[in-house]
Amino acid sequence: MDADKQICGREPDSQYVELAVEIFAMLADATRVRIILALREGELPVNQLAEIVHKSPAAVSQHLAKMRLARLVTTRQDGTRVFYRLENEHARQLVTDAIFQAEHSLGGTPRHHHPESADLS
Repeated sequence: MDADKQICGREPDSQYVELAVEIFAMLADATRVRIILALREGELPVNQLAEIVHKSPAAVSQHLAKMRLARLVTTRQDGTRVFYRLENEHARQLVTDAIFQAEHSLGGTPRHHHPESADLS
């Protein structure tokens, strides 16, 4: 009978709290946040991501490997090229919300509250 009950992941005693903390730890790195921001619009190969985030392809590959294990990104291979994309919209939304919260910390009216910047995600 209890197997039919859905456990809400948003309760303080949820089994997902520790997993959520692991996701936050994974995102507690500026390069990984930049990678997620770069992947908002679609998939990119490592070399292009490296250019965008101003890191070496080897460093970006290491970050992507960790992000892939955490299921933040997934891959598609086309010949010898590997393309990365976000696994789902939640990592994008987490980073977007964190950026919005950072804008609030500066005081004044954050950019995302201005009508002309309504679509920043």
